[in-house]
Amino acid sequence: MSGNRLAVALVVTIHHDGRGGVADDLDTAEGLTAWVRERAEPLEDALDAPGAFTADAVALDAVRELRTAVRALFAHAVAPPAPLSSAGAAALGLLNAAAAAVPRAPRLDWPDGGAPGVRTVRSGPAPERDRLVAAVAADAIALLGGEERERLRACPAPRCVRYFVKEHPRQEWCKPSCGNRARVARHQRRHRGL
Repeated sequence: MSGNRLAVALVVTIHHDGRGGVADDLDTAEGLTAWVRERAEPLEDALDAPGAFTADAVALDAVRELRTAVRALFAHAVAPPAPLSSAGAAALGLLNAAAAAVPRAPRLDWPDGGAPGVRTVRSGPAPERDRLVAAVAADAIALLGGEERERLRACPAPRCVRYFVKEHPRQEWCKPSCGNRARVARHQRRHRGL
């Protein structure tokens, strides 16, 4: 995964289960609660207390809907150039609406003796689930609209459904176990052909 990229962390909550199927880390509100709490640092500007966040069914549905949209846009980003499909356009609309669901404003922080820094803060009230979804949507927009998009990849390992941002030139898979699975599959194909 690419550092603290919330969007990538969200889409990889759907992954190979190790038994030939697909697992979903966000199949329950408890799964979303754990996911948010594990990402408290990148979510600290969006949520009042991300380490104490507790998801409900409404938040789970909103995050899963955003995940579907982001996965569709990631698939479009890694595919050969083609026009955005109607499903892709719907995903884009959902992503933009999610990011715009909460008011935000830039804030300049200037510590004594230090350099100034800008961060985004909430400028008005919004439900916690909207702030969560907006933060992840904003991260997806930054990734898809920036230079990192060129390094976004779909893992080519057999049965893998993950995306990742390529961190170094030789990286081919989302994680080492996918590389091992790909090498085993390649070895089996070669030996069947003999």
